[in-house]
Amino acid sequence: MAPRAGQPGLWGPLLPGLLLVAAALSRPAAPCPFQCYCFGGPKLLLRCASGAELRQPPRDVPPDARNLTIVGANLTVLRAAAFAGGDADGEEAVATSVRLPFLTALRLTHNNIEVLEDGAFDGLPSLAALDLSHNPLRALGSGAFRGLPALRSLQLNHALARGGPALLDALDAALAPLAELRLLGLSGNALSRLPPAALRLPRLEQLDAHLNALAGLGPDELRALERDGGLPEPRLLLADNPLRCGCAARPLLAWLRNATERVPDARRLRCATPRALLDQPLLDLDEARLRCADGDADGRGEEVDVTGPELEASYVFFGLVLALIGLIFLMVLYLNRRGIQRWMRNLREACRDQMEGYHYRYEQDADPRRAPATSAPAGSRATSPGSGL
Repeated sequence: MAPRAGQPGLWGPLLPGLLLVAAALSRPAAPCPFQCYCFGGPKLLLRCASGAELRQPPRDVPPDARNLTIVGANLTVLRAAAFAGGDADGEEAVATSVRLPFLTALRLTHNNIEVLEDGAFDGLPSLAALDLSHNPLRALGSGAFRGLPALRSLQLNHALARGGPALLDALDAALAPLAELRLLGLSGNALSRLPPAALRLPRLEQLDAHLNALAGLGPDELRALERDGGLPEPRLLLADNPLRCGCAARPLLAWLRNATERVPDARRLRCATPRALLDQPLLDLDEARLRCADGDADGRGEEVDVTGPELEASYVFFGLVLALIGLIFLMVLYLNRRGIQRWMRNLREACRDQMEGYHYRYEQDADPRRAPATSAPAGSRATSPGSGL
């Protein structure tokens, strides 16, 4: 049998390359960052809940991380490229640097974030879900969400109540470039109106605006929710808003009846004003009951005198019930007339006997013969017949 002298020469040149590939594949994963917890390996989920001592995002997050959660920190200000190397001391990373190219979900709830500067999330090209809920935002850069081409979900629940109208205007500018956004959460923010840019997002599928201060939606806002070209029409959550059920609510009522499926909580929409319609379901009202006060063409008056057919019918029914109760009372009196007469006669005799008793006692007390004897004067001595004196 021929020797295999040629085989060592065949594997010799390939052996160093195979060893290098094996070493690269067997390289251990990056360690979990300080003050963070890693679940299923750093590339799956990182949770950093470090309390007030964490004032900026951790800088040693593994570059292959997919999900990052920071809860309960004191970040306060997110400067430009905060997750690409920039920090709170003024040092900013290069705008084109990417430290977390695979990060798809970022949750930053309850972190006392007050300011989002322009480009705060630069360097996160794959980010699809961003949650900033329960942060007291006061200032928002118009380019705070720039550089997020893959963002699909943005949650800002309970985060905008302290910013006032200026923050709402800044949010309107910051939402404009998010063309791929599907889900937007704005609940619990005391909003008196919805950001126009949010209504115009072309691919928006759901807008959560419940638990705000919305008095209604005007015709312009309703038209902005319509989509052309086969794009999906967004669903709208509006429950727990103080709706003003004047004549200005008629377009909203008509829109709800034609597109009830687009408002999943439509049955929970209730009137806050006027007083006559307080807590009435909006969908159960007729348009004729949505009236405007005199000189209040826009339907935004606080009180409107609403006397619809249902209210009039309730008054008539109440009157009939009172009349029936009175009739029954009269019938009871008539059927018991003999007993009532006997009771009255007995009562009269009892009163007469009582008065005669009082008169007799008065006569006895007034008789002078029954007056008590006067007492002897002080210092005199009483004598008896047998005393001998």
